[in-house]
Amino acid sequence: MTNAHRDALFVLVKSLSKSEKRQFKLYVGRLGVNTDAKFLALFNLMDKMKKYDEKTILESGIVKKAQLSNLKAHLYKQILVSLRLNPVNQNIRVQIREQLDFATILYQKGLYKQSLKILDKAKSTAIENEEKNIAYEIVELEKIIETQYITRSIPDRADELAVQAKELSAQNVMTSKLSNLSLQLYGIMLKVGYVRSDEDYVKVNKYFETHLPKYKLKDLGFREKLWLYKAHLWHSFLIQDFLSSYKYASKWVDLFYEHEEQIRLNPVFFLKGNHYLLESIFYVKYSSHFKEVLERLEAVVESKSFPKNDNIASLSFLYINANKLNLHFLEGTFSKGLYLVKIVEYGINKHKDRIDAHHIMVLYYKIACLYFGIGDNKTCIQYLKKIINNKNLKMREDLMCFARVLSLVAHYEAGMDYHLEVQLKSTYKFLLKMDDLHAVQKEMIKFLRNLGNIFPSDLRNEFQKLHTELKKYEDHPYEKRAFLYLDIISWLESHLENRPVADIIREKAMAVKR
Repeated sequence: MTNAHRDALFVLVKSLSKSEKRQFKLYVGRLGVNTDAKFLALFNLMDKMKKYDEKTILESGIVKKAQLSNLKAHLYKQILVSLRLNPVNQNIRVQIREQLDFATILYQKGLYKQSLKILDKAKSTAIENEEKNIAYEIVELEKIIETQYITRSIPDRADELAVQAKELSAQNVMTSKLSNLSLQLYGIMLKVGYVRSDEDYVKVNKYFETHLPKYKLKDLGFREKLWLYKAHLWHSFLIQDFLSSYKYASKWVDLFYEHEEQIRLNPVFFLKGNHYLLESIFYVKYSSHFKEVLERLEAVVESKSFPKNDNIASLSFLYINANKLNLHFLEGTFSKGLYLVKIVEYGINKHKDRIDAHHIMVLYYKIACLYFGIGDNKTCIQYLKKIINNKNLKMREDLMCFARVLSLVAHYEAGMDYHLEVQLKSTYKFLLKMDDLHAVQKEMIKFLRNLGNIFPSDLRNEFQKLHTELKKYEDHPYEKRAFLYLDIISWLESHLENRPVADIIREKAMAVKR
């Protein structure tokens, strides 16, 4: 039996909304002879299935095993054709490509003048909307047609097209170089993670400077600037320069607000840019500005002009709610953030087919931190177990590591001494596989391991020692990020001052509010 998530057709059928399913059936109905077609019968059967089962399909008698692959491929294509006809999917990019297709058909019929007229209009639209790859394709087709049909109405037509092709080609090459650099830096982030030493720092800087193409900002269009800011952003994240991350994420988002039509054309890039901006602000603890950016993002997403589809809905849910949780961490208002738990859990269930497992685990970690902040350590542990027990989480070992460290702290706070011992052994076993632990993590593990040997009367003194030790790393260029996952300093201060950790964090937030 094929796994539902591995069968592309089944996933596509299940992704359709009610209106899209209705439109597909109307589309098939318009074809007349296909109302009883096998591919429609297969569609209806798969629509009713809760999980993909090839045996059920074959037993239905719709198709023989030898023909199933071809029938599925045909149905897949027909669904895509139907979706393409849906007005919801008729954005500028699709419309330009449609005009290019029409012009190609006219050219093949020998109707050169009509073809050139459509191409000229489509080219203007493409250039206005920063669709320079399509614009270049259009110019190349114009050049082909002009060699067969000379209007003589524009004497310098050949020179004009040659100049346009050269300019568009240069702009597309610049975009390609910048997008390649951005993608490669992102790949380094996923494979290696943040820099951990001066040696790593030098390597990343050298790689960035070597691969960054020479440019003049005034010569760059929207698309080139977008990839330029992305490349700088990933470089800044890699070297843990969060002020620089804030700078380039701001440029990314401002670029969209300066070209508002691009928000509708590239909603995913707009959402991601805002998410990275909020993440950068969170890292530099600029809480008042964080709130402003988040509120503006929500207003845009909820506006009538913002595109609506399942993918955008999933990303909007993920980015907005993850950052709403972050806002409560920044301000120390943990109890006020508890209303988000039900919203997030409902959203995870609703969007689980479009949000990867890693991001779901990040949301669980944030919820665990929320409960840790209000002192509900047992509920905190329950959410951390969802991460710790996830055997399929291949990426971001640092998330798994911090989840385990927070679990140790929560077990200690909950007075679950026996469980703490079990957790310590399990955590050590896991950490042995990691060779890039933060110094902060190592100090925490050492402290928790020795808790059983500390007399109650000496406990405060040990907390003070750990606090003094960890304070050394609070502004360390390669260690400070550890405190963004888990505010150990505030937790220690809450014990030293005998006050709730939320109060400590809230006071710090008020002190840095600008």
